Amino acid sequence: MIELHYWPTPNGHKVTLLLEELAELGRPLAYRIVPVDIGKGAQFAPAFLAISPNNKMPAIVDRAPADGGAPIPVFESGAILQYLAEKAGRFLGIPDGADARTALRQRIVVNEWLFWQMGGLGPMTGQHGHFSVYAPEPVPYAIDRYRREAERLLGVLDTRLRDREFIAGDEYSIADMACHPWIDPYDKAPLDLAPFPEVRRWHAAIAARPAAQRAYALAATVNPEAGKPMSDAEKKILFGQGARQAD
Repeated sequence: MIELHYWPTPNGHKVTLLLEELAELGRPLAYRIVPVDIGKGAQFAPAFLAISPNNKMPAIVDRAPADGGAPIPVFESGAILQYLAEKAGRFLGIPDGADARTALRQRIVVNEWLFWQMGGLGPMTGQHGHFSVYAPEPVPYAIDRYRREAERLLGVLDTRLRDREFIAGDEYSIADMACHPWIDPYDKAPLDLAPFPEVRRWHAAIAARPAAQRAYALAATVNPEAGKPMSDAEKKILFGQGARQAD
């Protein structure tokens, strides 16, 4: 059983995308969701910090690891995707029946783009959202800076997708699952996707997958108030922490 500590954000969606795709294949990793209401500070609870010391969700606890030993906690969404994909032996970008050389090279490609999302697309798009939606007052330089960087990264992805169905090639992989939720995620600060036809084609194809639809539908189940404006108290919890954690 996978214990998924989750809240419906782009990083949270990454993990449910993978778990629901595994179920669609008939190779499910049984999981249950433990909601982590980040607007109320649940990410600072001692029990959560014990598995996610950076006080960020998602995190998982594998209660039945392959080695038969004690439960394995994993934090950081990219590490979680790698762990679960390896546990299931799927969505690593490796075609069925691939030889060792092909498998090695495909895993390198998937990891490159997984870390590209973790180090670039997610953080830069997140900063675009922060300064465009959540900042207490406009900072024109920051708004322009992060919008341009988010659009630059969309251009990188569009170029990558010009001659392939998915990011790593013909195989849908955890690289796609990592990137998909971070494509224009802020309704109040939309990015112009018109210059990126390949991104739009790829994004729509994944959104149409039954597993993806189930994964994204979990948002309303776990947080019925998803999409509502954040209160000042919630913003303070999310954005006001320094070296000291919330009381």
